[in-house]
Amino acid sequence: MNTIPVVKTAWGVDPAHSEIHFKVKYMMISTITGAFNEFEGGMVSEEEDFQRASIVFSAEVNSIDTNNEQRDEHLKSDDFFGAAQYQKLSFQSKSFTKKSTGDYRLIGDLTIRDQTKEIELDVKYNGTAVDFYGQVKAGFELSGKINRKDFGLKWNTIIESGGLMVSEMVRLAINIQLVKK
Repeated sequence: MNTIPVVKTAWGVDPAHSEIHFKVKYMMISTITGAFNEFEGGMVSEEEDFQRASIVFSAEVNSIDTNNEQRDEHLKSDDFFGAAQYQKLSFQSKSFTKKSTGDYRLIGDLTIRDQTKEIELDVKYNGTAVDFYGQVKAGFELSGKINRKDFGLKWNTIIESGGLMVSEMVRLAINIQLVKK
């Protein structure tokens, strides 16, 4: 009996065309946007529509950038990420399922400060194209929310109006371009 061989396609993150952003409320009146500037990751897929793909990702905590050096240093401190001890955050997918044309749900384990929690992200597939160098690329936008306290990022203070200085909820806004290997 002949069986059809399974063909796995490997994809790597193109860091020059990808962004890892987060947004958090500050003093409950404004939103601070930050990024991780050094990251890597990839996807292995057996299906053309990426259904059931396996995805891995990691970011260097010391590459955090909120456009304010003093705030970045505080975020790297033990009050938040503890970058001296916990140098990377990482993600490993558990499932990647198609909801509708171009829309997916990604579930996986996010690890920050050695705290691992399952998270769910919405994914928008923007298409596949061939670039000027003949490389096949695929674009995705990911969004979701996490509670930073779940990962040991607990620092906060109460402000004069009675609210918290920094929201516990963090919104994720990730744009990823993958290149076929």
